[in-house]
Amino acid sequence: DDDERARFLAAAIIAGSEVSRQDRIDTRHPNRLYLYRPQLLPNPRINTPWQVLYNSHNDRAFITTMGVDVSTFSSLLTAGFAQDWYETPIPRDDVSVHGNPRIHQRSLDAAGVLGLVLHYLSSTMHAISLQQIFAIIPSTVTRYLKFGLKLLLRTLRTLTDAKIQWPEGLDFERCSALVVARHGRLKGAFGSIDGLKLPVQ
Repeated sequence: DDDERARFLAAAIIAGSEVSRQDRIDTRHPNRLYLYRPQLLPNPRINTPWQVLYNSHNDRAFITTMGVDVSTFSSLLTAGFAQDWYETPIPRDDVSVHGNPRIHQRSLDAAGVLGLVLHYLSSTMHAISLQQIFAIIPSTVTRYLKFGLKLLLRTLRTLTDAKIQWPEGLDFERCSALVVARHGRLKGAFGSIDGLKLPVQ
C-alpha cells in the first residue's frame, strides 16, 4: 500500500513538473506563432498542396507561385540543383560536412526544396504558410531555405542565361528601343523591372 502511494506520488510530481515546464515555456514565448508536427499533414512527400501544384505541371500555376514556368523549373533541377541536393549533406553542427547525405531522412526531395526556395523568393507569405504548403516544421523550413538558397545560387552561377551583364553596342541599342517603345520617357535605358512584391502594413 505504501509502495502504491509512493508510485502515485512520483507520477503526480513528474506530471506536475511537465505541466509546469510547459507553462514556463508558454509564458516566456507568448508570441511564438508556428505549427507543430501534429497540426501539419502527416507526410511532406505525399498529397501536400506543394505536391498537387508540382504534379499539375501547369505553367500558369508555377509562374503565379514561383515566378518560373515548368520548363525553367525543370532546367534548374537538372542544371545541378538536384545533384547538389542529393550529394551534399545539409550543414548542421551535429553532422560532418564530409559525411554521406542522409537523403531518405529528408522531408523534401530536390524539387520540393527548389519549390520552397522559389515560393519564398517570389512572394511575401509568412513562414507559417510555407509550413502548411510543404507540411514541414519551422526548423526544417529555416534549414532548407538557408541550404536551398545556397544551392540555387551555385546552380545559377553555372548557367549562361542566368548571368547578369551589361549590354553593349547593337545589343544595347536593341534593348533601349524596346524600353523606349513601352516607356517613351526612359531614353537611354536598356531594361526595366516590374512585379516587385513588398509587404505593406
